Amino acid sequence: MKTTGTDPELEIRYEDNHLLAVCKPAGVLSQEDYSGGPDVLTLCKEYLKREYHKPGNVFLGLVHRLDKPVSGVMLLAKTSKAASRISDQIRRRTVEKSYLAVVKGSAPPEGKLIHYLTKDPEKNRSHVAGPGDKGAKKAELSYQTLMRSDGYSLVEINLITGRSHQIRVQFSAAGYPLWGDHKYGKAQSGDPALFAYRIRADHPTLDQRLEITATPPHRYPWNLFSTVIQAG
Repeated sequence: MKTTGTDPELEIRYEDNHLLAVCKPAGVLSQEDYSGGPDVLTLCKEYLKREYHKPGNVFLGLVHRLDKPVSGVMLLAKTSKAASRISDQIRRRTVEKSYLAVVKGSAPPEGKLIHYLTKDPEKNRSHVAGPGDKGAKKAELSYQTLMRSDGYSLVEINLITGRSHQIRVQFSAAGYPLWGDHKYGKAQSGDPALFAYRIRADHPTLDQRLEITATPPHRYPWNLFSTVIQAG
């Protein structure tokens, strides 16, 4: 599989004249912030500039984000037309984002989680609130449990809304905190076991539905479920 050749390297999952999709490692920012750490947008611009010998600034549109500790597929737009059309699909909720997560306990075979969340920007933390609370926004997702092992469950999640830290907050509130989630669960080594494994969107210029996927890293706790992950 082709990579960006940057430091750190990003695995390229799809590329054409309009779009670039990469697999973001945990611990890498989606976009530059005050911390000065590596970020996907800057790394991908470096790749495009070097790969295609582009002088000056390189256009690359960040159409969605993943939290720093979350890994998986990110889609970026190489043209302003693509950025506008993908952003419009996200607003209309026709872009499908699917995740895999390892949660503590024996999760039900399937279900839907609906909460109202508020955000504390100073602490970068979301909280479950009442529907009438100031700033509360509805958060909704559906899931199915694929496998259980060693006191954990592997769940496949389809986001219906896209709230800050939504998956982590909602599963914690439901009694199934994510493995490794220091912020919303019990302290464990490593990053939260949350991986954006699939994104589906209409191509901005072609009459086709794109499906871009990636596979979680083969390490604990993901390797508890390697037979299911590899089969998928």
